[in-house]
Amino acid sequence: MTAIKQLAGQTLWYGGSNIAARFLNYLLTPLLTYLMADHAGMKEYGDYSLLYVWIAIVNIVFTYGFETGYFRFSNKEGIDKKRLFETAFGSLIISSLGLALIFSLFRTPINDFLQLGPHPEYIVWVMVLIALDAVSAIPFAKLRQENRPRKYAFVKVAGILVNMSTIVLMLVVMPGWLQHIPGSAFARWYNEQNRLGFLILANLLQNIFVFLALFGEWKQFKFRIDTRLWQQLLSYSTPMIIVGLAGMVNEVLDRQMLARLLPLPQDESMMLVGIYSANYKLAIVITLFIQAFRMAAEPFFFNQSRGQEAPVLYARVMKWFVITLCVAFLCTALYLDVWKYMVGPPYRSGLGVVPILLGANICLGVYYNLSVWYKLTDRMRMGMYITLAGAVITLVGNYIFIPYYGYYAAAWTTFTCYAFMMVLTYLLGQKYYPVPYAVKKLLSYMGSMVLLYLLHRGVVQLTENWQETNQFITRVAAGTVLLLCFVLLVVRVEQKELRTLPLIGKWLK
Repeated sequence: MTAIKQLAGQTLWYGGSNIAARFLNYLLTPLLTYLMADHAGMKEYGDYSLLYVWIAIVNIVFTYGFETGYFRFSNKEGIDKKRLFETAFGSLIISSLGLALIFSLFRTPINDFLQLGPHPEYIVWVMVLIALDAVSAIPFAKLRQENRPRKYAFVKVAGILVNMSTIVLMLVVMPGWLQHIPGSAFARWYNEQNRLGFLILANLLQNIFVFLALFGEWKQFKFRIDTRLWQQLLSYSTPMIIVGLAGMVNEVLDRQMLARLLPLPQDESMMLVGIYSANYKLAIVITLFIQAFRMAAEPFFFNQSRGQEAPVLYARVMKWFVITLCVAFLCTALYLDVWKYMVGPPYRSGLGVVPILLGANICLGVYYNLSVWYKLTDRMRMGMYITLAGAVITLVGNYIFIPYYGYYAAAWTTFTCYAFMMVLTYLLGQKYYPVPYAVKKLLSYMGSMVLLYLLHRGVVQLTENWQETNQFITRVAAGTVLLLCFVLLVVRVEQKELRTLPLIGKWLK
């Protein structure tokens, strides 16, 4: 139980920082969707969402799996951790500078492909922010490996505050202030930009701040790349490029395919991309738990892998992870009447995709937990094949169904992809690295979650024609009762283990 408490504590820190950072960043969603509620604004929001799809994909190329490689090799006997850091960090510095330069040389054709308007210089800004993000990956990994979540949390949250402050300054404060100095050089520069450019600039300033805030982790760095160690790192991490790219295809390429495959004019397609992207962010609660868990779990799993009880420990971790995801699902799906106010009114037509995407993210979270087997057994290629199979489902499903069903096709394809990857990873994992997962119990929890959601949908249908205030109160009250039912179910089933916890156990006794 001590190991799980350690993981829970670290997840709380990583989760707290990610939740705080994401929540602060998430506050931009209502700001942007309310500010960009006109036709042109919705198209710009679609452009912004689509650009960040490609940023996520290109970032995989820039980091080429060295973060995971760093965790793996830092736990191997005989590895000099200082030399490992210098090798990984130095490699990313050289490659990031080179890749940023190459992409910047092709900024005009890239800009034309993305249809971002007369601002190819934005591509250069994007390349710089991606390069900074990539070289910051190893210092962040060092913090996680050394179990220093407090500094990790500070840097993450402070970086988001820089981003938010810049966006508010550029989009809210500056327009009024520049009316007093309309002829200044800054005013002329400002008027030549668009809102997409200001969002990119805010992200760039955030990454500059983060890299400098991590100075303590790389201030003693020297360019001493161990060629043999670098080759070993690259050999281990190379499949992660394919895994990462295919994973990003599964996670974000649906928006690109929406923009290209919808049988509508370009402006209308981009508006629908904006609607889908805004509602995608309402599924953020589950994503937060997944990311928080991954931040803590990846080094934790590697550190615990030498113990004889590791498989039993991993099974217990999975149980509590699934319970947490079920609670996160219900906290979002049962309160959509509250969450919908986080997006502007024109974007709420896409609320129906939120429960589907929440379910997809549960499958993704379970998949990440299950995938520990191919990382611990050095079978990274197996992970690559699983993710590629998911990418095929994503591409084929979206290509066939988007022209007919729009963003609902994108949501259901995402769910199908992650469910397939989850099941396949479990079956292969039990063959190569058996873990005694409580499958029946996990399925029971997820089944109960779905049943409670369907009951709430019945309440929603029943109150469809009620007065708005009564409708809101009834739906929220019903959601609260159903959520408490799930919590009581967990307490009843898991009371023996819960009684061993410091605060909860005392209350249960």
